[in-house]
Amino acid sequence: MTKSELMIRLAEVYLASKHTQLAAKDVEQSVKVLVDTMTRALARGQRIEIRGFGSFDLNHRPARIGRNPKTGEKVDVPEKYVPHFKPGKELRERVDNSLQK
Repeated sequence: MTKSELMIRLAEVYLASKHTQLAAKDVEQSVKVLVDTMTRALARGQRIEIRGFGSFDLNHRPARIGRNPKTGEKVDVPEKYVPHFKPGKELRERVDNSLQK
């Protein structure tokens, strides 16, 4: 599911409910703010935990020597931090149960 598809689905679900105060563009703005806030938190080195869904954290990858696949030449790869998602127990169970049917 892409971010655009998520926005469309949330707008459909929200507008189908009895709470119709928000327009589709409000839902779109909410998703953008949520993603931006999460991105900034990770950029500051903070951990994000959403109970029942999962957590986002940073993994450190130390500097290493890699190889250029075309030439075979050695290349210095600098250290870096990469985002990592760990699904929560409830999410793992729901996915597992839905795929076993």
